Amino acid sequence: MINEEGYRKSLDLLKRASTPYGFVAALQETDNYRRIWSRDGMICGIAGLLSGDIALWPVLESGIQLMFDNQHATGFIPSNVIPGSVKASYGGAVGRADNASWAVIGLLKWSALANTDRLLVKYKDQVRKCFQLFDAWEYNGRGLLYVPQSGDWADEYIHHGYILYDQLLRVWALELAADAYQEPTWRLKAVEIRALIANNFWKHSDHKIYYTSTLARQMADAPDGRWLMGFNPSGIYHQYDLGANALAILLGIGDIEQQSAATACLEGLVTNDDNLLPSFSPVIMHEDVSMLQLKNNYAYTFRNHPHEFHNGGLWPVWNGFAVAALSKGKAMLAANKLTENIHNANAKGGADGAWGFYENIHGLTGLPIGIKECTWSAAGAVIAEQALNGNYII
Repeated sequence: MINEEGYRKSLDLLKRASTPYGFVAALQETDNYRRIWSRDGMICGIAGLLSGDIALWPVLESGIQLMFDNQHATGFIPSNVIPGSVKASYGGAVGRADNASWAVIGLLKWSALANTDRLLVKYKDQVRKCFQLFDAWEYNGRGLLYVPQSGDWADEYIHHGYILYDQLLRVWALELAADAYQEPTWRLKAVEIRALIANNFWKHSDHKIYYTSTLARQMADAPDGRWLMGFNPSGIYHQYDLGANALAILLGIGDIEQQSAATACLEGLVTNDDNLLPSFSPVIMHEDVSMLQLKNNYAYTFRNHPHEFHNGGLWPVWNGFAVAALSKGKAMLAANKLTENIHNANAKGGADGAWGFYENIHGLTGLPIGIKECTWSAAGAVIAEQALNGNYII
């Protein structure tokens, strides 16, 4: 283990964030962080499963039931629910395309480890409704989700359209559900989406039939050797999406050459200093045209200044996924270094021996920013440490 103290403190934070309804996103009474979030709660719960600490397992179970019991009639899974109430939010300016995938993933991971089909049976119809909702969100029936701006975890960022992160979560959820429920149509759908991702989110040297005619023209300007963040009818995104690339590696998307290149690209980003990797890079500067899309897209206060929050901020949670991807790719020096950096980041901002576990770290100054005692920052450390021992989140 890279840092036993950091690992122990991470598990302790997850326990302190435990409620009868699931994991709260943070211990602080700031904005809406002391709510049960589908995405945050499932990631924290899966980290708890990986840890083997059975005290955390019922918390995930409660969160799963809270989300599915509050599923919208149309199929939406809540973005968050206020603990102890029936008040559910299904999104802000728009809904979230990743909530349903995370809820299904959490349900199936918990059921497999708990070795019970109790919740599988109870929520089978709700799982089916999630997948039917995904089919509708393709809009053109051709296999890929179309995600609105603010439609996933990076809800104050610029991206919209065919976003890789959301496609990958759908694949993961479909494959887990196909195995658990013995539904071959879900397996076939996952196979279809895998092929679409491999063909359309990677720059190929030879001619390919792309998802849209516009993408065929745009690919000439695409970056090489790693997975694209996404595209829409007007262009591709050039930012490196850390979480999406880690998920693609963990899911084994593409052929051996793509997998090797994506791992090498991720490994090459890890340096000998104490920095984490930004969730999205390069940073959008104030003079960039894309800043126009950022500056008014926020719920409470503007947080996407250069090197902050989604705009180049360093998030321990997605670095935990990156460690898992590096470990799977046998890039152990980089995986060990990045795990050490996660613990160092989580230790910042605390007082009297306490650790801050801030939401993210400033990409230039290294100072902690965002909410304190953020539970999925702790989850990132647990996911990383477990991966070093060959216990991968996927």
